[in-house]
Amino acid sequence: MTGMTAARLDLGGDHPVNIHSVGMGRPWAWLRAGWRDMMRSPTVSLGYGLLWVGVSFLLVGGLWFAGQGYWLLPLLAGFMLMGPLVAVGTYAISRSLERGEEPDLNQALRAWQINTTQIALMGVLLMVFLLAWIRFATLLFALFFGTNIPTADTTLIYTDLLFSTQGIGLIIVGTALGAVLAFAAFALSVVSIPRLLDQPKSSVLEATITSLAVVQKNLKVMLLWGFILSAVTFLGLAAGIIGLAVALPLLGHASWHAYRELVSEG
Repeated sequence: MTGMTAARLDLGGDHPVNIHSVGMGRPWAWLRAGWRDMMRSPTVSLGYGLLWVGVSFLLVGGLWFAGQGYWLLPLLAGFMLMGPLVAVGTYAISRSLERGEEPDLNQALRAWQINTTQIALMGVLLMVFLLAWIRFATLLFALFFGTNIPTADTTLIYTDLLFSTQGIGLIIVGTALGAVLAFAAFALSVVSIPRLLDQPKSSVLEATITSLAVVQKNLKVMLLWGFILSAVTFLGLAAGIIGLAVALPLLGHASWHAYRELVSEG
């Protein structure tokens, strides 16, 4: 289903980009379409999700055994910033299904090679947001706790965060600041990587301009879509990270369908 109205976005190429306006019910339709794609290719989709679950467990285990467990909370929150990059393989799976081709896990894992340099640059841009978030989290921790630093024991650090005045204040302010950073990253990336995959000759600049135009034209819809992406990701993380095996491919496939409906060529 295409958008009801469209606006042309001239990026200087031979084919102007059309940015479509859609209704508030469409994010749920994208989610359903994502679920259908996952059910059409369960082995490849869930295999891709399980691979990233394995990477996540290795990261969590490494930090925990290194005594750096206090980084887990900001890094788990930062995972949402890097989600569009992590999901690049699921876009390739949905594209294969769209073309009537048989999805392949190896192909999904190599999807970034379709537009290597530009996808890598998009990853660098998202990494800047992640590093900014970690820096702000560190500064906020120092601001709220000052010299009264909680014990180095990881478990007790999170106890202090959840059951102290300073900790509650830190969580409130940190959540607000994180939401601002997350929305900025979301606005730049919501259709950027799917477009870089779909249009290998496109650049990061063109993709981010397109993404910003999509958000501007569909602000309320995009706010809802961002909330859905965050909520499903949170549920996947809350389920002991293993839930990401389902959440990641589901949201990745859904994001491909969102891109297809929101952006067209010519």
